Amino acid sequence: MNGTQWIIFILIVQVIHFLGTWKLYVKAGRKAWEAAIPVYNAIVLMQIINRPKWWVILLFIPIINLLMFPVIWVETIRSFGRNSKLETWIVVLTLGFYIYYVNYSLDVKYIEDRSLQPTTAAGEWVSSILFAVVAATLVHTYFIQPYVIPTGSLERTLRVGDFLFVSKFHYGARTPMTTVAAPMVHDTLPGLGVPSYLKKPQLPYFRLPGFTKVERNDIVVFSWPADTVRVFFKKEKGVDKPIDKKSNYVKRCVGVPGDSLEVRDGYVFINGKQLELPKSAKPQFDYTVYSAKGVSSKILDNLGVTDFTRKYLSGQLNQNQANAINPYLMGYKPTDNGQLELYTKSSGIPSNVISKYGFALKEITDRQRTVPLTADMVASLRNNPNIDSVVQQVVEKGRRGINLFPQSPDYPWNYSQMGPIYIPQKGATVDLNLKVLPLYKKIIKEYEKNEISVSGNQISINGSPATSYTFKQDYFWMMGDNRDHSEDSRAWGYVPENHIVGTPIFIWMSFDNFTEGISNWRPRWDRIFTTVNGDGEPQSYFKYFLILLVAYFVGNWFWKRKKDKK
Repeated sequence: MNGTQWIIFILIVQVIHFLGTWKLYVKAGRKAWEAAIPVYNAIVLMQIINRPKWWVILLFIPIINLLMFPVIWVETIRSFGRNSKLETWIVVLTLGFYIYYVNYSLDVKYIEDRSLQPTTAAGEWVSSILFAVVAATLVHTYFIQPYVIPTGSLERTLRVGDFLFVSKFHYGARTPMTTVAAPMVHDTLPGLGVPSYLKKPQLPYFRLPGFTKVERNDIVVFSWPADTVRVFFKKEKGVDKPIDKKSNYVKRCVGVPGDSLEVRDGYVFINGKQLELPKSAKPQFDYTVYSAKGVSSKILDNLGVTDFTRKYLSGQLNQNQANAINPYLMGYKPTDNGQLELYTKSSGIPSNVISKYGFALKEITDRQRTVPLTADMVASLRNNPNIDSVVQQVVEKGRRGINLFPQSPDYPWNYSQMGPIYIPQKGATVDLNLKVLPLYKKIIKEYEKNEISVSGNQISINGSPATSYTFKQDYFWMMGDNRDHSEDSRAWGYVPENHIVGTPIFIWMSFDNFTEGISNWRPRWDRIFTTVNGDGEPQSYFKYFLILLVAYFVGNWFWKRKKDKK
């Protein structure tokens, strides 16, 4: 909906409100015309129902207002003596239109000094829950949102199983564009598998003032621009989602508006200079590790490498052994001599399982393994006398990758070699021709809502010939620190400014084995209450939190003891 449509919509709502309540305003000692003035009528209504005037603000906050409207409807009829449970349900289920019946058909009397306290324990409970949900939704939507790292695209900077608090106020909270949605859930209702929102009406994009802008090297949470999935990892027809209901991704911003970006041998260059990452960043690249004696799993495990496969050789298994080992297997295949090759994750098969079921296993250590490594891991391996070489895996320039931005044969790019690419800045103008059109087509058509057509060598935008284009908003380039295992801007291109959600501020909890079921979760104590962004090494505040917690309980105990003695 554009501005004019919203003004018309608001006026219609005001007319509906006036027609349904003006008699009630008069019975409450007010003037009929007071029910017709936008905003002022809401202030007067708060006085009539004996509620604080600041509630009016909640009526104009998207999503929060969906929770407040039923409260106001119920409070309105109760202010005129309609207190039964039946009428409470009727006014809610009729979306407030039961007030018309009260207004025109019932001879009601205004109760000026009615009690605002719930008359039953159930009423008290419902009231407390409702306002707890309102408060939580307000915080979740405009200030802080919890987030969990589900994939390894930022390993080892952020780990799978890190629980984050994401600040929305740093960059300024993006107000909801989807006006009708369930509170505190994203795009799907839990357990039901159906959308949690209605696509219409939509509010225009608006962002509250923040105290900082997205800067190069910031870790950023954003709405995934390419999101058309209803359920991840399930092939089906794409879904057209509103911007604020697209899946949330977290990556590092490596290119800001106005930058010229290149990827050379996997490393990012900005305006011709290699991007210098903060010390808190732990980028990983794929390396082939070679040893004539075999690359030991123990060496990799001691380094903390987790993304590799173990291979075991086993004799034939009985049914009990097969059932016991199955949870740890990634796959298996028979050999020519009747044995089995078993493949597991880096954690392998627990020793207690091996001894309990009498497995006869031999781990096969190949002479070379390709694993993702940080710079510190590479240095450690190169200093290990049992390792012969550690070589980074780099795709040569000119070899075109699969499903990479901008999906054009004119750009033979890959994850290791890409660019130069201009990161569009609001108000900047670029020349348009058939060569550069693939770089900006999605921006022009999808993000900035223009019609594009091509006839011969002529490009037309909104029916008019175009040789240049001026961008309407800023764009960013996002990449994962796990450079060879991250689906990021190299795959789907620019991230528009209106897709930015916020930035993680700290890790409040972290678990190993997060994807292997809750019974296998193991706390990573060194990551709990740890900062995320910043130039220095991550700083943990967990011990300070424990000190404050202990101080609170000790102080509370002494206070109660002192009170009991009086």
